[in-house]
Amino acid sequence: MSNSLTQLTWTFNSECEVPQDVSDLLISGENPVAAYKTIRDVAIFTNKRLILRDAQGLSGKKVEIYSLPYHSINMYSTENAGGMFDLNSEVQLFTKAGTIKINLNKKVDIRKFDRLIAEAIL
Repeated sequence: MSNSLTQLTWTFNSECEVPQDVSDLLISGENPVAAYKTIRDVAIFTNKRLILRDAQGLSGKKVEIYSLPYHSINMYSTENAGGMFDLNSEVQLFTKAGTIKINLNKKVDIRKFDRLIAEAIL
């Protein structure tokens, strides 16, 4: 993952089970909807926000948590892989704080992901 003041980039490799310990991060009335494996951790879509746990350092013991409430997303775009040589699809979330770019591995269904985003913010 790369990080600057106005742009974050994440890569989602595949859909996965929602981790058991995610309940520690949820507020009352918040429920997990889907989860995606990242390079070192997991991104969890809930009915209220996107939560990304990012393990850092060599040991991975340091963990940074990103929380993106859906109401802060102003617009989004999706670009699907155009052919057999394209490995990733791309999603951009335009937020009040800047742009978040999400690369989706070819194992991730871009249309399902697109519906997930649309249902969350529309």
